[in-house]
Amino acid sequence: MATNYRNIGKLVAVFGLQGELVLLHRLGRKTSLKGLKTIFLEEKKDEMLPWFIESTRIKSEEEIFLKLEGLDTKETARKVVQKEVWLTEEDFEQFAGKSAPISLVGFQLWQGEENLGEILEVIEQPHQVLCKIDLNGKEALIPVHAATLEKVDKKKRQVFVVLPDGLLDVYR
Repeated sequence: MATNYRNIGKLVAVFGLQGELVLLHRLGRKTSLKGLKTIFLEEKKDEMLPWFIESTRIKSEEEIFLKLEGLDTKETARKVVQKEVWLTEEDFEQFAGKSAPISLVGFQLWQGEENLGEILEVIEQPHQVLCKIDLNGKEALIPVHAATLEKVDKKKRQVFVVLPDGLLDVYR
Protein backbone atom coordinates (compact mmCIF):
# COMPACT_ATOMS: atom_id res chain seq x y z
CA MET A 1 0.00 0.00 0.00
CA ALA A 2 1.31 3.45 -0.94
CA THR A 3 2.04 5.74 1.98
CA ASN A 4 0.44 9.16 1.94
CA TYR A 5 2.59 12.06 3.10
CA ARG A 6 1.57 15.51 4.36
CA ASN A 7 3.76 18.59 4.09
CA ILE A 8 4.19 20.30 7.46
CA GLY A 9 6.79 22.97 6.72
CA LYS A 10 10.38 23.62 5.78
CA LEU A 11 13.88 23.39 7.22
CA VAL A 12 14.87 27.07 7.29
CA ALA A 13 18.26 27.26 9.01
CA VAL A 14 21.15 25.51 10.72
CA PHE A 15 21.57 26.28 14.43
CA GLY A 16 24.91 25.94 16.18
CA LEU A 17 27.88 23.83 15.15
CA GLN A 18 26.47 20.33 15.79
CA GLY A 19 24.15 20.24 12.75
CA GLU A 20 20.93 21.13 14.56
CA LEU A 21 18.24 22.48 12.20
CA VAL A 22 15.32 24.87 12.57
CA LEU A 23 12.00 23.51 11.26
CA LEU A 24 9.37 26.15 10.49
CA HIS A 25 6.08 24.21 10.70
CA ARG A 26 2.37 24.82 10.02
CA LEU A 27 0.94 22.32 12.50
CA GLY A 28 -1.20 25.00 14.14
CA ARG A 29 0.02 24.44 17.66
CA LYS A 30 3.20 24.53 19.72
CA THR A 31 4.85 21.10 19.67
CA SER A 32 8.24 19.45 20.08
CA LEU A 33 7.14 16.44 17.96
CA LYS A 34 7.93 14.31 21.04
CA GLY A 35 7.81 10.63 20.12
CA LEU A 36 8.20 11.20 16.37
CA LYS A 37 10.97 8.97 15.04
CA THR A 38 11.10 9.89 11.32
CA ILE A 39 10.54 12.83 9.00
CA PHE A 40 10.65 12.66 5.23
CA LEU A 41 12.40 14.98 2.78
CA GLU A 42 11.52 14.98 -0.92
CA GLU A 43 14.79 14.27 -2.73
CA LYS A 44 13.24 14.12 -6.21
CA LYS A 45 9.65 14.68 -7.31
CA ASP A 46 7.45 12.16 -5.43
CA GLU A 47 10.48 10.38 -3.92
CA MET A 48 10.47 10.63 -0.13
CA LEU A 49 13.57 9.72 1.87
CA PRO A 50 13.31 9.04 5.60
CA TRP A 51 15.49 10.92 8.07
CA PHE A 52 15.69 9.67 11.63
CA ILE A 53 15.29 12.13 14.47
CA GLU A 54 17.89 12.19 17.27
CA SER A 55 16.26 14.99 19.27
CA THR A 56 13.78 17.85 19.12
CA ARG A 57 12.95 20.86 21.26
CA ILE A 58 10.57 23.76 20.96
CA LYS A 59 11.99 27.05 19.72
CA SER A 60 8.73 29.01 19.35
CA GLU A 61 5.04 28.60 18.48
CA GLU A 62 5.93 27.68 14.87
CA GLU A 63 9.55 26.55 15.11
CA ILE A 64 11.33 23.46 16.38
CA PHE A 65 15.02 22.70 16.82
CA LEU A 66 15.58 19.35 15.11
CA LYS A 67 18.65 17.09 15.23
CA LEU A 68 18.74 14.48 12.46
CA GLU A 69 20.87 11.34 12.41
CA GLY A 70 23.95 11.68 10.18
CA LEU A 71 24.01 15.49 10.20
CA ASP A 72 26.64 16.28 12.81
CA THR A 73 28.18 19.51 11.53
CA LYS A 74 26.93 22.85 10.32
CA GLU A 75 28.23 22.02 6.83
CA THR A 76 26.44 18.64 6.49
CA ALA A 77 23.19 20.08 7.86
CA ARG A 78 23.30 22.94 5.35
CA LYS A 79 22.59 20.41 2.54
CA VAL A 80 18.99 19.96 3.72
CA VAL A 81 18.17 23.61 4.49
CA GLN A 82 15.21 24.89 2.40
CA LYS A 83 13.88 21.35 1.93
CA GLU A 84 10.18 20.74 2.58
CA VAL A 85 9.41 18.42 5.51
CA TRP A 86 6.78 15.70 5.25
CA LEU A 87 5.15 13.32 7.73
CA THR A 88 3.20 10.15 7.09
CA GLU A 89 -0.58 10.67 7.23
CA GLU A 90 -0.69 8.78 10.53
CA ASP A 91 1.99 10.96 12.18
CA PHE A 92 0.40 14.11 10.76
CA GLU A 93 -2.95 13.25 12.39
CA GLN A 94 -1.16 12.84 15.73
CA PHE A 95 0.77 16.12 15.68
CA ALA A 96 -1.37 18.63 13.73
CA GLY A 97 -3.68 20.94 15.64
CA LYS A 98 -7.32 20.16 14.88
CA SER A 99 -8.04 23.78 13.95
CA ALA A 100 -4.88 24.28 11.88
CA PRO A 101 -5.66 25.24 8.27
CA ILE A 102 -3.25 22.51 7.12
CA SER A 103 -5.63 19.90 8.60
CA LEU A 104 -8.19 20.75 5.85
CA VAL A 105 -6.14 18.85 3.25
CA GLY A 106 -8.24 15.91 2.06
CA PHE A 107 -11.55 17.63 2.85
CA GLN A 108 -14.11 18.19 0.06
CA LEU A 109 -14.73 21.85 -0.88
CA TRP A 110 -18.37 22.75 -1.50
CA GLN A 111 -20.15 25.83 -2.80
CA GLY A 112 -23.86 25.37 -2.18
CA GLU A 113 -24.83 22.00 -3.71
CA GLU A 114 -21.73 21.78 -5.91
CA ASN A 115 -18.74 19.70 -4.83
CA LEU A 116 -15.75 21.63 -6.19
CA GLY A 117 -13.28 18.86 -5.35
CA GLU A 118 -10.78 17.65 -2.79
CA ILE A 119 -8.48 20.16 -1.07
CA LEU A 120 -5.03 19.09 -2.27
CA GLU A 121 -2.94 21.73 -0.53
CA VAL A 122 -3.43 24.62 1.88
CA ILE A 123 -1.38 27.78 1.34
CA GLU A 124 -1.39 30.09 4.35
CA GLN A 125 -1.08 33.83 3.73
CA PRO A 126 -1.30 36.69 6.22
CA HIS A 127 -5.00 37.53 5.68
CA GLN A 128 -6.40 34.37 4.11
CA VAL A 129 -5.88 30.73 3.35
CA LEU A 130 -5.83 29.46 -0.24
CA CYS A 131 -7.13 25.95 -0.87
CA LYS A 132 -5.70 24.30 -3.95
CA ILE A 133 -8.14 22.00 -5.76
CA ASP A 134 -8.34 20.32 -9.16
CA LEU A 135 -11.32 21.95 -10.90
CA ASN A 136 -12.12 20.27 -14.21
CA GLY A 137 -8.47 19.33 -14.75
CA LYS A 138 -7.13 22.79 -13.84
CA GLU A 139 -5.38 23.83 -10.66
CA ALA A 140 -7.62 26.32 -8.84
CA LEU A 141 -6.74 28.41 -5.78
CA ILE A 142 -9.83 29.14 -3.71
CA PRO A 143 -9.57 31.87 -1.04
CA VAL A 144 -10.92 30.90 2.36
CA HIS A 145 -11.32 33.72 4.88
CA ALA A 146 -14.00 35.30 7.07
CA ALA A 147 -16.01 36.56 4.07
CA THR A 148 -16.01 33.30 2.08
CA LEU A 149 -16.06 30.53 4.70
CA GLU A 150 -19.57 29.33 5.49
CA LYS A 151 -18.83 26.30 7.68
CA VAL A 152 -16.53 23.33 8.24
CA ASP A 153 -18.02 19.88 8.88
CA LYS A 154 -15.14 17.92 10.41
CA LYS A 155 -17.12 14.68 10.74
CA LYS A 156 -18.00 14.59 7.02
CA ARG A 157 -14.66 16.22 6.08
CA GLN A 158 -16.35 19.04 4.15
CA VAL A 159 -15.65 22.77 3.84
CA PHE A 160 -18.48 25.02 2.64
CA VAL A 161 -17.70 28.37 1.00
CA VAL A 162 -19.65 31.22 -0.59
CA LEU A 163 -17.45 32.58 -3.37
CA PRO A 164 -17.72 35.91 -5.21
CA ASP A 165 -19.54 35.76 -8.56
CA GLY A 166 -17.21 34.94 -11.42
CA LEU A 167 -14.34 33.58 -9.34
CA LEU A 168 -14.77 30.01 -10.60
CA ASP A 169 -15.28 31.20 -14.21
CA VAL A 170 -11.55 31.98 -14.33
CA TYR A 171 -10.87 28.22 -14.00
CA ARG A 172 -13.66 26.90 -16.21
